[in-house]
Amino acid sequence: MRVFPAQIDFQRPIVIIGFGSIGKGSLPLILRHIRAPRSEMVVISPDDSCRQLAELEGVRFEKIALRPDNYRSVLTPLIAGGFVVNLSVDVSSVALIGLCRELDALYIDTCIEPWAGGYVDAGIPLAQRTNYALREQVRAIRGAGPTAVVAHGANPGMVSHLFKRALVRLAADMGHTVAPTTREGWANLSMEMGVKGMHIAERDTQWADIPKQADEFVNTWSIEGFLSEGLQPAELGWGTHEKHVPPEAIFHETGCRAAIYLTRPGAGTRVHSWTPNAGPIQGYLITHNEAISIADYLTVEKDGKAIYRPTVHYAYHPCDDTILSLHELQGRNMRRQSRVRLMNDEIVDGMDELGVLLYGHPKNAFWYGSQLTVHQARAIAPYQNATGLQVTSAVVAGMIWAIENPRRGVVDSDELDHDRILSIQEPYLGRLVGAYTDWTPLDNRGQGLFPEDIDLDDPWQFKNVIVR
Repeated sequence: MRVFPAQIDFQRPIVIIGFGSIGKGSLPLILRHIRAPRSEMVVISPDDSCRQLAELEGVRFEKIALRPDNYRSVLTPLIAGGFVVNLSVDVSSVALIGLCRELDALYIDTCIEPWAGGYVDAGIPLAQRTNYALREQVRAIRGAGPTAVVAHGANPGMVSHLFKRALVRLAADMGHTVAPTTREGWANLSMEMGVKGMHIAERDTQWADIPKQADEFVNTWSIEGFLSEGLQPAELGWGTHEKHVPPEAIFHETGCRAAIYLTRPGAGTRVHSWTPNAGPIQGYLITHNEAISIADYLTVEKDGKAIYRPTVHYAYHPCDDTILSLHELQGRNMRRQSRVRLMNDEIVDGMDELGVLLYGHPKNAFWYGSQLTVHQARAIAPYQNATGLQVTSAVVAGMIWAIENPRRGVVDSDELDHDRILSIQEPYLGRLVGAYTDWTPLDNRGQGLFPEDIDLDDPWQFKNVIVR
């Protein structure tokens, strides 16, 4: 596959915080796409196992764990007027955005992070440990200032651009020629097309020649990141078409009120979904920022009341060895395994199929997204597997957009120009596929095999989607 990279000049400092799977995969793409002085680039991470990869590229590496008591003193001399690329865990996004605003620095991250322990501290009310609460903290500092792109990896991030392209494609297939340019335009188009909801539907089929061992958690991307979000409460944007409230659902009393959370972890909550290559899947309802931001972005209000909002949530079927790791984790009552292994060089084959499933409209359901194999990923860029490249290419695309739009303040992924982002990302995404399906969550449930109470009148009720 040939790549024709977009390039842009940025003659100021770039500071990368975190150098795990996404950090080390992002660095070569940053160097490929952004012409910046390497003498003013630095990687900061508490783990120096990959130090050599940065230093081989002529990029300084500092082994430092950022904490509430030292982040200002460490970063202030480094980031003034520059760009902070936050690819870490356990470093507060709100704190870093605030410092960047003071020092006129651009900012990007792949998810909104709290300080260490913020996801699991039993002393913090459950509602305050949700992604909804973290997003509301970031929204509280919106306003004029240097651009800060929050939650812009593959998902959250890339999927916010895929849903717009999917919605335009759906509209065209239903006889409508549209090109919305505002949030209100996108929300009204979604309502007019009759979209009841959206799954961020992902199936990872990558497999390795080193099988998972007992007391080991393996994954194809950040294990710390996945475990953190998997142990948070399951969350979803809550649609106006829903008739049945889950018994464990909690509604938020403040903020945009576009989402709910369940009093159960995402790593213990499964949902029915569908992807073109895999067909029907049972994915995990892992909390993600895009479930909240997309639902909020597509809300239509009248007289202060939501008259339209789609249900939006993640439906993640990770690779089979990660499924085994999750089963073991559940059997240990969510106590973490003693060893972890990030799968990369040992991966033999497989793809990551990641896209958006728009459902409930007159054409039933439409999936649009990336089908990227591990072999394609390795041919395009170093230190990558299929899952990682979907994230790292989104990081760089978001950085380029921020450099081109440096005074936009704090922005969700949904507020970026989807055509611009995808024009940068497309060479890295394998095949971009659109596929209709007549599958619904009630598929094969008419044989007496599923005696639970289901809604036969509307197959796309969340009551039918969640695995009970």
